[in-house]
Amino acid sequence: MSNIPLVIGIAGGSGSGKTTVAQEILNRVGADRIAYLQHDSYYKDLTGLPLTLRRDVNFDHPNSLETELLIKHIEALRNLQPVEVPIYDFATDSRTRQTFTVAPRGVIIVEGVLIFVEAELRKRFDVKLFVDADADVRLIRRLHRDITERNRTTESVIKQYEATVRPMHLEFVEPSKRYADVIIPEGGHNIAALDMVVARIESLLK
Repeated sequence: MSNIPLVIGIAGGSGSGKTTVAQEILNRVGADRIAYLQHDSYYKDLTGLPLTLRRDVNFDHPNSLETELLIKHIEALRNLQPVEVPIYDFATDSRTRQTFTVAPRGVIIVEGVLIFVEAELRKRFDVKLFVDADADVRLIRRLHRDITERNRTTESVIKQYEATVRPMHLEFVEPSKRYADVIIPEGGHNIAALDMVVARIESLLK
């Protein structure tokens, strides 16, 4: 049993600080001991869809993600097999032809907004963490990320937030909080919570 990797899910609203928490765990536990998967890598390929229609896709709905492939990759890593993770281009809303290899490790971290929504995915997690943050904080972080990293305009980010991000958060993300084993307010800034989480991970690894 000690050879079976520990699978940790880190969920939370867009801009809540999930990636910061995951990075902090990577730094403390050791990146060489962790296989890191992000649900964002598994957006469905929309290459065949005209550019004008891609902008109308609800990327905040569970159906926009190829969760079945993520589940297969988690199972492969649990069986100590490497996986080829897709690389998604958010500037064009399409999956590239490139992939990157994730090797099996003693810990598997899966991070994403909607990972606690799907029952089949949820039951793969040994530990479920939900990173919580106020809506205004999440919106500001999302604005900054999408403008600087994803080549979006302020107007388009706000339009998407009002049209899909907020409604989908209320419909899917917020209710999924009840499945969490631990809720972490303030994300990566909550040192006490991170200390407890890392200590727990270390004890389970032993």
